[in-house]
Amino acid sequence: MSRPQKRSLTLRGHRTSVSLEEDFWRAFREISEEKSIPINELAAQIDADRDLEAGLATAIRLYILNHYRSKAQSAAL
Repeated sequence: MSRPQKRSLTLRGHRTSVSLEEDFWRAFREISEEKSIPINELAAQIDADRDLEAGLATAIRLYILNHYRSKAQSAAL
C-alpha cells in the first residue's frame, strides 16, 4: 500500500491539488486514456458531478471504483 501522492490538476482553468495513492493515480490515468480524454478534463467532469459534501479525491476514488465495477458486471453477463 502506498502513501497518497499529491499531484496538481487544472479544473476549468483553476489549479488544485489532489492526494491519491499511486494505484488510484494509475487507474485514473488508464480510464482517461480509455475514454480518450485528458485527465484534467475527466477530473473536471467528476468535480462537476460530485456531491459537494465529498472531497474531490473521494469523488475520484468512487468514480474509479464504479468504473471498474461496471466493467466487471458487463464482463459477467
